[in-house]
Amino acid sequence: MSRRRATWLAIGGVLVVVLVAALAVFEPWLLVVDRTADDGDDPAAVVGTASGGLADTTVPAAPGEGLTRVVLASARFIDGEHGTTGRATVYRRSDGSRFLRIEDLATSNGPDLHVWLTDKPSGGSCEGCRDSWGIYDDDAYVRLGELKGNRGSQNYEIPASADLSAMRSVVIWCDRFNVAFGTAPLA
Repeated sequence: MSRRRATWLAIGGVLVVVLVAALAVFEPWLLVVDRTADDGDDPAAVVGTASGGLADTTVPAAPGEGLTRVVLASARFIDGEHGTTGRATVYRRSDGSRFLRIEDLATSNGPDLHVWLTDKPSGGSCEGCRDSWGIYDDDAYVRLGELKGNRGSQNYEIPASADLSAMRSVVIWCDRFNVAFGTAPLA
């Protein structure tokens, strides 16, 4: 084998390894594949809106059988690194448990997407930040789980230990690239 041919084979081998590694990291096929979530709505009837927002700790009375719920906060998503639409609503049930419902979500699919509540304001605004869409993991946040689908409606239980009084937004967060796909203000 000639020296020239061996050099080209080595270069070709390196390029194949780089291509395979890039495909494994970026998972570009996710940009054209949608996952739809279809969690049913919580069966409890909404009885009203809490006057104290996320910090409100009063528990709605359950008339008759079953649970009731109140809205603690609700807002529409705004775009982050990717176009994102839908509505995020935080509820508290009469048993004191809380959950986040995301309705009519439409965003890009991506690798390693999660749903968080965070103390950062929605919209990526921060003083002195170079990359404002990457600020959401800088301080306090509550992980609610992996995003069930980049389309549709889905529910996420909020841990009883989570202090919601400091939380200011819901974030669709990409752990792999440390960016927000979209955010919804809660305060």
